[in-house]
This record gives sequence, structure tokens and C-alpha cells, in this order.
Amino acid sequence: MRADRLVSLVLLLRQRGRMTADALAAELEVSTRTILRDIDALSLAGVPVFAERGRHGGFALLPGFRTELTGLSHDETLALVASGLPNGHDRFGLAPALGSGMLKLLDALPASHRGGAAAIARRILVEPEADLLARPRPAEEIDAEVMTPIRLGVVQGCRLRLDYGSADSSPRWRTVDPIGLVTSRGRGYLLALSAGEDRTYRLSRVRAAQLLAEEAQRTEDVDLAALWAERSDRFRRSGAGLTVTVRTDEAGAAALYETAVDRSALTAVDGGVEVVVRFQDAEHAEWALWLLGDRAEVIAPDSLRHRLGERAQAMAQRYC
Repeated sequence: MRADRLVSLVLLLRQRGRMTADALAAELEVSTRTILRDIDALSLAGVPVFAERGRHGGFALLPGFRTELTGLSHDETLALVASGLPNGHDRFGLAPALGSGMLKLLDALPASHRGGAAAIARRILVEPEADLLARPRPAEEIDAEVMTPIRLGVVQGCRLRLDYGSADSSPRWRTVDPIGLVTSRGRGYLLALSAGEDRTYRLSRVRAAQLLAEEAQRTEDVDLAALWAERSDRFRRSGAGLTVTVRTDEAGAAALYETAVDRSALTAVDGGVEVVVRFQDAEHAEWALWLLGDRAEVIAPDSLRHRLGERAQAMAQRYC
């Protein structure tokens, strides 16, 4: 990990020129102290990096310095492939590898092309962290120690051991044959086989993962989009999840339709509408209903009413 970071640090200085320790730390997602240690390590290794003092100072490389650092790692190659998929660039723990891989690609370009590519990149922003209303994009944080073996199992075709707990069962270890990774509505899933049976595991519920030496028992060809559509349809028809009856207005119903996994037709009631929607679990339902505030009232189940009521009372006690 440190070797990759040192390479990225050198490439950043080559492509952007002088940068402060704080800017380098923000770019590489480490502390300023770590950057200073890395600068010392580069100097000891003979890389001509020097500090410029003053208000506009920072670290820079001697002009004309160049070294061959453009070999892509396995994860960088995978990240670049995933970047061609919708939202694939920032899923499954590949964002750092994509950043370092892009730096290497830019460094390999002829000098006449490199400046133009960097200038174009500064004028394009895809899927920022917040929209114009400053609402953050929903996304799950998955520990790298969990994600790395899962990703390798999918790519290399090896079996996995997962310490996994679903919404209605306690965590336990299980051995699975991984098929593919899917992201939907900001949540990541592993599609796999367990004892030959189709299984879908939510990545945020995996407590630990181990990559096994055994070859996964799976077919060579897979249509992941079709498989996901089939499993989604099966989930809807199974009645799994949490069914909620909500009284709201038409705008509130439309908002619920954006997050629910299934819904019924609207029923007009005094002053609004009533709709039955189904969520993945109680946590999913609570999140969706809380966003609507007093525009929506949960009619059933009582357990969700109580959870929302307790949350509202806690908020009222804090601010009233």
C-alpha cells in the first residue's frame, strides 16, 4: 500500500508541479504527517524532491525528472475497467486504485497530450458528493479488509468464507461460490451460490471475509444484469422485506416509490393518499420515512411507528 502511495505522490508532483503537504494529503487520503514521512522516504531513495518555503511554497520535483512508474497493478487495471460501468468508479473499494491508475495513464501520455487531458478533466465533474441542495449521495462504507478478499474471489474465481448476518439471523460463517458484484441505490451486493443455491449477500452485513484456495463452482459465462433482474423479481414476488402502509400526499408517495422495492396503487383518503410499500428491512423503511418528516404518517406496522416516534422524541428533547 505504501509503495503504491509513493508512486502516486511522485506522479502528482510530476503532473501538477508544486503542491503543499496538505493538498497532497487530501489527494491521497492520508494525514499530513504521513505525507512528510513519504517525502523523506523519497529523498532517501534518490528521488529529487525538494521543499520551497514561503506563502506559495510546497514540494516539487527537479525539472525534467522522469522515471518509469507506469506499470498498472491488478486493482488499478480492474478499477479502470470498472470505470466504464455506470457508477463503477467508486464502488467496491476501487476508488483509490482508479485514482492511481489514472495518474499512471496520464504520465504515460506524450507531453503534448498530457496537459490537454488534465485541462479537460478539470472541466468535467461526474456524480459529485452532493447535489445542488447539498444532499449527500447515499452510499455504504465497506471495510477494505472485507472488500478486498471478496473482490479477489469474484475476479479470480475462488471460493469465499463469509461471516455474515442477515436482518433476521445472527452472524455465522458460511462458504460460498462468488458470481459477481452489483451496486443498486448506493448499496453493494455479492451474488453467489451456497451449496448450489442462489444467494444474495448485502456487503455491509459481511463482518469478515476469507479468500480460499478452492476453485469456485460456477459457470464461465454470466449475464449479471439478467441474473440481478431475475433475483430482484423473485424478491418482489416472495413478499420478503417489510411491508408498510403510509398516509401522505402525492409528492410523498412519489418519493417513497423512488426508494421502495415494491408498491401498491394509491388510495385516495381525506387530505391525501394512502399507499402500501415494501422495503428491504426495518432500517431501510425508517430511513425512507424519516426523510419525509411530518408529510407522512405510518399506519402500519406498529413497530415502525414506535421506532419513528422514539426517534422524533429524542430529536425534540435535544432541540426543544
